[in-house]
Amino acid sequence: MPAIPIAVEVCRGAHVESRHAVSAVVVDASGTILAQAGDIGQAVFPRSAIKPFQAIPLIETGAAERFAVSREELALACASHGGEPMHVERVAAWLARLGMDDERLGCGPHRPTHLPSADALVRAGERPRRLHNNCSGKHTGMLAVALHMSEDPDTYLQVDHPVQRRVRAVLDRYTGDRVVDPPGTDGCGVPSWPIPLQGLALAVARFGADEAPAAVALRRAMTAHPELVAGSGRCCTAVMRAAPHILAKTGAEGVFVAAVPERRIGLALKATDGATRAAEVTLLAIFERLGLLDDRAREALAPFARPVLRNFAGTEVGEVRPAADWLAMTGR
Repeated sequence: MPAIPIAVEVCRGAHVESRHAVSAVVVDASGTILAQAGDIGQAVFPRSAIKPFQAIPLIETGAAERFAVSREELALACASHGGEPMHVERVAAWLARLGMDDERLGCGPHRPTHLPSADALVRAGERPRRLHNNCSGKHTGMLAVALHMSEDPDTYLQVDHPVQRRVRAVLDRYTGDRVVDPPGTDGCGVPSWPIPLQGLALAVARFGADEAPAAVALRRAMTAHPELVAGSGRCCTAVMRAAPHILAKTGAEGVFVAAVPERRIGLALKATDGATRAAEVTLLAIFERLGLLDDRAREALAPFARPVLRNFAGTEVGEVRPAADWLAMTGR
């Protein structure tokens, strides 16, 4: 197995306190490697990074058309949202249009990851619901497909359910049959198939370059409503606001993917220790190496590119920074 290099350093004062190893690869839609670091053949669980692929059957089956799914709802189908009111209210309205409530969602309830929204729930004396789950939009989309296709909506999480078989077929199509069996189970209950990092980057590049109606509709939804794909203070949202030519999607345990449709390229990365801070700093470092950011975008994304560390008194005590000479470029 190739050595996985240090990509991110965490500094306290003038000294490096911690280090993060990250594997990453950038490919074009033909599969040509443009940049790489670490073990790009390792199979990783993409987790929520593949939500746009999981949403493709929503359009391809005709469910989106039948249930008049809006562009905002398509963005939510791709989302790892923070459980803010703008997310919860829209998912609830979509479910109501399907004749369902959130008890039909297979994902469990959890506190909003957006802390002010979580605090507001506590002040109101309310408990988190399944609507607050960051995957509630994805699950609503899957329920819509099951209803449209006259399939059992109570078992849609099972790996052999037609809803999940369609998702697997989409992943096979975009990765070039690189999906690895058997699947695990994601935090929200859906099957989670490992995919080699290089195959994941290829899938993302192909998704960005695909002119089929489903891919086009989902790309437009994500870039039109980045606040629904993640939320306030989130890296995905910030990237797509500051640099709308880039599609970005995070996954749990230090995974990030991004596509640049106009350049027909995709990237995928995995922080070995699963740290989100490492994944975000690495993502922005790759954008810089590829020349994807202008000055305005660079300024807007600085808090994610080189986060400042502060103590509990608010004093700046260090930073998280990309390591030098980490990514090997091919010259293209």
